[in-house]
Amino acid sequence: MKMDTTEPANGDFVYTNADYFVAWATANKQTVRGHNFVWYNQIPSWVTAGDYANATLISILQTHIASEAGHYKGQLYCWDVINEPFNDDGTWRADVWYNTIGPAFIPIALTAARAADPTVKLYINDYNIETVGTKSTAHYTLAQSLLASGVPLNGIGCQGHLIVGEAPATADIVTNYARFAALGLEWAFTELDIRMTLPETTALLTQQATDYATVVSACVESVACVGITTWDTSDDYSWVPSTFAGEGDALLFDSNKQPKPAYYSVANVLAAATVSGTYSGA
Repeated sequence: MKMDTTEPANGDFVYTNADYFVAWATANKQTVRGHNFVWYNQIPSWVTAGDYANATLISILQTHIASEAGHYKGQLYCWDVINEPFNDDGTWRADVWYNTIGPAFIPIALTAARAADPTVKLYINDYNIETVGTKSTAHYTLAQSLLASGVPLNGIGCQGHLIVGEAPATADIVTNYARFAALGLEWAFTELDIRMTLPETTALLTQQATDYATVVSACVESVACVGITTWDTSDDYSWVPSTFAGEGDALLFDSNKQPKPAYYSVANVLAAATVSGTYSGA
């Protein structure tokens, strides 16, 4: 669903692959998160090399969002409209959007998404924002400003790319997202995985199970947390080994599609949870 795939050439919109996944999910009563409209990565070269003026790039962004969000109108739970806008120190990340348009690209994108689909939830998504810190506070300040200006925003996506033995405490995650909830925002773990240094050992698997339970408990304990999405299902499809040398085995199922201790720890947390409301499918 990213721009390099869905608009590989200016005005040439291609939804074949994304349509397949949305149709499959809908047929199987699964909820779909759209990911994403605006990111510093996977931008087609016709955008990055176009040297467009501010007004032209704004029009390109609005047109792209209007087309894709309009194409999937009424079919998705939410869109990650903005992905990873900040550096870890809380400063703006430099890319073609920010360098040309400035911070205004955020409200422009969110407003365009709401115009194209009046009911879909609109999210800003990022990593390393599990607990109170410089980066998560930058997001909190941004959310405050957007909402005060009447810009549509419904939620914050916490990616949750974590490391075995380094997962934050449940209470620290809950405390961080309580302040977003006070603004009227929901939140979710959107790309959860907890990687380990290979080779895998029994001790690492046990710690991973504990870490998954800790993180999932934070969502269960936070009334504003609406869901948890893992970043793929089994270790053989994980992005981790190709990005972090010597690391991997980050998911709930192993490369043979068998459940790991972490699967059972997550199941135990969810089984013990008190559920409010009713899920009716996608």
